[in-house]
Amino acid sequence: MRKLRTGDEIIVIAGKDKGKRGQIDTFVGETKVVIPNVNVAKKHVKANPNAGETGGIVDKAMPLEISNVAIFNAATGKADRVGFKFLEDGKKVRFYKSNSEVIA
Repeated sequence: MRKLRTGDEIIVIAGKDKGKRGQIDTFVGETKVVIPNVNVAKKHVKANPNAGETGGIVDKAMPLEISNVAIFNAATGKADRVGFKFLEDGKKVRFYKSNSEVIA
C-alpha cells in the first residue's frame, strides 16, 4: 500500500514551486509524481500533420520527486505525514499522523 495515491491532495514542500497545492495526476515509476500546474516547463513541440497537431511552445507539467511533496491535511491546513493502521474489521487504512484522522 502506497502512502500517496492518485487523486490525493498534496502540497509541495521543497523546490521552486514550494507551497503550491494540487492533486496527483499520475505516477512516473516508483519515485516521481505529476501534478497539473506544478513544476511546469516550456516544451518545443514539432508539428505532426498526420495527427493534425500544430507545433509550437507548450507548457507541460514535469514529474516531481515524491520526497518533495507531502499530503495536505485540510483539518490542520498544513502538510502531514501518513501512517497505516488496521480497523476493528481488519481493513488496512491510511491516517494522518498529526490528528489520527483516517484518510478517505
